[in-house]
Amino acid sequence: MSGAEKVVCVTGASGYIASWVVKILLQRGYTVKATVRDPNDRKKTEFLLALDGAKERLQLFKASLLEEGCFDSVVDGCQGVFHIASPVFFTANDPQSEIVDPAVKGTLNVLRSCAKVPSIKRVIITSSMASVMFNRKPVTPDVVVDETWFSDPVLCKEEKLWYHLSKTLAEEAAWKFAEECGIDLVAINPGFVIGPFIQPTPTFSVEGFLKLVNGTQTFPDGIYRMVDVRDVAHAHIQAFETPAASGKYCLVGRVAHYSEVFKILHKLYPSLHRPEIFEDDKPLVPVYKISQDKAKSLGISFTPLEVSIGDTIESLKEKGFLTV
Repeated sequence: MSGAEKVVCVTGASGYIASWVVKILLQRGYTVKATVRDPNDRKKTEFLLALDGAKERLQLFKASLLEEGCFDSVVDGCQGVFHIASPVFFTANDPQSEIVDPAVKGTLNVLRSCAKVPSIKRVIITSSMASVMFNRKPVTPDVVVDETWFSDPVLCKEEKLWYHLSKTLAEEAAWKFAEECGIDLVAINPGFVIGPFIQPTPTFSVEGFLKLVNGTQTFPDGIYRMVDVRDVAHAHIQAFETPAASGKYCLVGRVAHYSEVFKILHKLYPSLHRPEIFEDDKPLVPVYKISQDKAKSLGISFTPLEVSIGDTIESLKEKGFLTV
């Protein structure tokens, strides 16, 4: 089946990952039925409508994660669905209603709509390494995290990791529903996503990266599980197009300590402020490994971290959020 004959749905199309998925799908000749919260919000839609192929093959639909049945008409006639929409922030006044419910109920809402459409061959959901890493297993340099790992909801609740809880429960619910209803489901589990952004304003992870760039004199002792947004988008599409794809896919290009990120930043942009002091002056947390074997089986070749960091900075500069 050629791209022009394929009709797919992308939820949350104005988001960071989703907008790249839409862009690449259009480049490949797909017809894309994309959902946004408000199709009349020009700030959230203009950049999508300006993409190559959008005039001919992009349709925008209003949809809300918590409105039952609102995805029925959108997924009707589709061969594939990319469910990417989900809250991406860590704190809230009411974490259950603001983060957890939209993620879990929204995922089930989309899957219920998909279960009614026989033409849908496969559903790809965007999960996260947040639903993989956070359990009571020790993470040491000799440990390799892979797709057999699952986060522990009890631990996430105890630690008030609401985003992590939302992704863990949403993925659990998705696997259970897919098994019960015979849906061919694949989950993509990216780490901390960086790289150029298509939207007019930076999203949560790019804002986090910007804060890192504009950092203080000290930086916390911590580790990033980093991946390029373009690799994440390609993985979604490869997971749809590869018949043998199944289960979930950890997507992390590089596990790097904060200090390593700062060294790359300083090498690329010497004028950027570079903190030299560690918080509490403690030894660095050791870096562990995350398996790339399954991701590479999709044909994913990870973008070097230096390229991702450079392209993120250039994107921030181009859109006026950073001057270096």
